[in-house]
Formats: sequence, structure tokens, C-alpha cells
Amino acid sequence: MKLVAITLDCADPLALAAFYQEATGLEPHPRSDAEFAGLNGEHGLFIGFQRVDDYRAPSWPDQVVPQQLHLCFTVEDGLDAAEARLLGLGAGKPEHQPLGDKGRVLTDPAGHPFCIATS
Repeated sequence: MKLVAITLDCADPLALAAFYQEATGLEPHPRSDAEFAGLNGEHGLFIGFQRVDDYRAPSWPDQVVPQQLHLCFTVEDGLDAAEARLLGLGAGKPEHQPLGDKGRVLTDPAGHPFCIATS
């Protein structure tokens, strides 16, 4: 069995795909639209973004609205530089930061938490 796709629920698939495209450099799928957008990743991994009516963003770290998904990324330009770049693209930074010096927890524009780490 091989993982080939990960799909995130959101209110605006094209906007969330644009955020992750800028953040990762992945190529947009040519048939992306307002209902379902995607990015073609390395080794055939596809990241999809599907529109959900009445989407509610996760409320991490509490679980009033569960986090639904948690992505982790490694960064090569250092945590401070990567964080600043991602915040500039529209990411958020929750007050709760459980990773200490090893990484940072951020949220994408739709509220999904994700981590960045140097290794």
C-alpha cells in the first residue's frame, strides 16, 4: 500500500492551495477549481483541498473543533526565517508552542495546524 493523496477540508480550496503552493513550491494541479484544488507533490503525493459548506476551522490546541489533520514539514532556512516567511504568506502562530527549540506549530489560513522543524 502506498499513500498517494492527502485532502484537507476548507472554505476556499483555491486560496488554501495557493498558500501551500507558495509555502512548498509544489505545482498546482491543472484542473483545480473552486470546489477542489490540488498540488502535485514529490514522489507522486497529491495534496488536495476540498470545499466544505459551513467549514469550521480547528480550534487547536483545545478540541472544541478537532484539528482534523496535522502536517509536518522540515525547513532548511532555519526556524525563524521559515516562520517569518510563512506568517507573511498568511499562516497564524498559536500561543501554545509545545515543541520548544525543536520546532514551531503554525496554522494555515483555514486553521489547520502544521509543524515546521529543522530535522
